[in-house]
Amino acid sequence: MVARLAELPFLVVLLAFGGALAFVPAVHGLALADYAVARDFFYSALVLLIVTAMLALATAAYRPRDPAQSLLASLIGAYLVLPLALSLPWWQSLPDTTFVNAWFEMNSSFTTTGATVYDPARLSETMHLWRAIVAWYGGFLTLLAAHAILAPMRLGGYEVAAGRVAGRNTLGRSPALRAAEPGQRLGRWALRLWPVYAGLTVALWTGLMIAGEGATTALIHAMGTLSASGITGQSGLSGAASGMLGEALILVAFLFALSRRCLPVLHLAPAPGGLLADPELRLAVQILGLVLMVLFLRHWLVAEQTADPDNIGKALAALWGGLFTAASFLTTTGYVSSDWKTATDWSGIGTPGMLLLGLAILGGGVATTAGGVKLLRIHALLRHGGRELERIIHPSSVSGGGPDGRRMVQDGAQLAWVFFMLFAVSLAVLVGVLTLYGVGFDTALVLAVAALTTTGQLADLGAADPILYSDLISPVKLGLGLAMILGRVETFALLAFLMPGRGRR
Repeated sequence: MVARLAELPFLVVLLAFGGALAFVPAVHGLALADYAVARDFFYSALVLLIVTAMLALATAAYRPRDPAQSLLASLIGAYLVLPLALSLPWWQSLPDTTFVNAWFEMNSSFTTTGATVYDPARLSETMHLWRAIVAWYGGFLTLLAAHAILAPMRLGGYEVAAGRVAGRNTLGRSPALRAAEPGQRLGRWALRLWPVYAGLTVALWTGLMIAGEGATTALIHAMGTLSASGITGQSGLSGAASGMLGEALILVAFLFALSRRCLPVLHLAPAPGGLLADPELRLAVQILGLVLMVLFLRHWLVAEQTADPDNIGKALAALWGGLFTAASFLTTTGYVSSDWKTATDWSGIGTPGMLLLGLAILGGGVATTAGGVKLLRIHALLRHGGRELERIIHPSSVSGGGPDGRRMVQDGAQLAWVFFMLFAVSLAVLVGVLTLYGVGFDTALVLAVAALTTTGQLADLGAADPILYSDLISPVKLGLGLAMILGRVETFALLAFLMPGRGRR
């Protein structure tokens, strides 16, 4: 069966799984006696599967000339087409909504952004579960594409470690990769990643239920964590019954968004020195430590102004709230700790929106569900900066770290800088477009960063006052939706698709 699926176009297979997933909220709605919503999801699932079957028959004999480039095109097409298809049951279940809002909601979920235009109380548990399922599906696609599509083409952050031009296929260089067709490689990675991704989700789901959360709420939070979407149900994470124990479990799960080496059974080459020496994890720890210093130690600098006496219990709560929320936004998940207000009051700086914006821009690890610039690129830039300072002091010195280290410091850092500049240009263009539609500069900046880093929750905490996506006009929502796709696919992959280097090595 896997071999037959590998022969079909990748986009058709993704559409089939999307239609099959719609049966899950149909069963959930039936169990809760919400028959109208269950019927809408059931009929929509049937329609999507019928359309998929027709497309499969029409494209069964299709054989692309360049399979690797075709998979990249299918990946980009998936983010353009699947949100439209997955919005069908949503649009049917909310007859008083517009299709633009339905598309924005599903596009935000599928790109693991987590932004919403609806008041949580307006949606039923089944609707919230569908948002989480779509985000979870999008998170799995991100992992699968990173390992099976982007890695061989040196995209998605792999170009930094390779130190070579991004987007040029490496299949011709490696006998192992040359012997495997892209479709077969995609199937093998899917079978390897699926048990790990699903197993971690079930484990976190079970842990959250043991901590006291309800079954549906725990499942939504588990899916929102593993997909780095930060999606919640009718009550946010700060009001969850699991409390600090639940947050601790989620904090442990953030590790899988900080480094791909944390995922078990992937048979990746170990980092020199073990997992603790992984550059992405080490950099994440350093960043979180710096943030905690700003949030925690600043209390004693403003204690006289705030007239807040020292309290060990409050200090520990502030430390925990700052650690959890900072880690959440670094992984572009966007969950907020129940002790976050204690942390901001303790520091005396209110809501540090710029700090959260910076964490989201840095992002998580390469080949994870996190967005942003990615920690490996930041690591390469820091290594390059350190090397340049070393050359100023010792001009004749030779860089250490072996060939791989020198490649990252030189060519890898150059590619990381190019990506960072492309990200900055995309951010500037998006802010300019939003301001043309009447959005204030501060609001446009927060919304642009939230979209490009796939951290929709920045709208709540990134500005002085919360920004409501429901107040935005349709053209702004369309622009932000396309920016979410760009932030998820990344500019290097889009350029490799638009300007393929065929025949180059």
